[in-house]
Amino acid sequence: MLLARFPALADPAATPLAERFAAGEVVDAHGRAWAADDAVGVGDELWFHRELRPEDVPAEPLPILFRDEHLLVIDKPHDVATMPRGAHVLASALVRLRRDTGIEQLVPLHRLDRRTAGVLAFGVRPEERSAYQQLFARREVDKRYEALVLPGPGCTLPRTVGERAELADRMEKRRGELTARIVPGAPNAHTELEVLAVGDSEGEGPTEGRALLLGLRPRTGRTHQLRLQLSSRGAPIAGEDLYPEPSPEPAGPLQLLARSLAFTDPVTGQAREFRSGRVLGGLAPGEPPGT
Repeated sequence: MLLARFPALADPAATPLAERFAAGEVVDAHGRAWAADDAVGVGDELWFHRELRPEDVPAEPLPILFRDEHLLVIDKPHDVATMPRGAHVLASALVRLRRDTGIEQLVPLHRLDRRTAGVLAFGVRPEERSAYQQLFARREVDKRYEALVLPGPGCTLPRTVGERAELADRMEKRRGELTARIVPGAPNAHTELEVLAVGDSEGEGPTEGRALLLGLRPRTGRTHQLRLQLSSRGAPIAGEDLYPEPSPEPAGPLQLLARSLAFTDPVTGQAREFRSGRVLGGLAPGEPPGT
């Protein structure tokens, strides 16, 4: 019955189910071991933990930008999941921080995609969690991102330092689908964009072949909003593996950075601002063209 309901238990890499019963790893709702030949009645509950696949968990602690009795803020590296999910459990930021700090009630106040680096805030006290999370829900947090993009021949973004643009699209992501899409209709995804720096030229034209460092201020929080909006305008983020088409082999870390978070603390009333110290692709804001 268990194998029919949970086929993953029959995975050759998993511990045989008979061994798990014999070791007392399958229990009832009261924590008592359940034998493999015990009868199961209507309403009975069987409990067991999902086995984890081997993971590479870095030994060095995650870089902490700020910590007090209310907040813990880190400068998340690329390719670290915020929450345990799929193959990323022990190596997720939440599990590692709980282990390193001993704060078992720690929870993320918002999320960053696994492939995105930068400022990620966690709440320390469960009773304060809602107050902080509501800031993000009400869009009262000023979020700034940076992205290193690789403009293609059809790029429609500005390419001069200091130029700005407004990105507005109607985005849709269906349940069960990996990627989002842009569809006709009233925009529900809004982003402010500014060109911060231009890389070395590798082409013949004044901007052809140059990477652009963009400052991004999302006004909405759609799934993959920045990635899709930039790719759809002919300027995918360096390291992109989903847009325009999913790729099994990303070309290095996704060059997308959550540069800063700023808000008025709902618990203390203080003005808070946290900034990442990371640099994307060696290109810093304010560099003159061609440097």
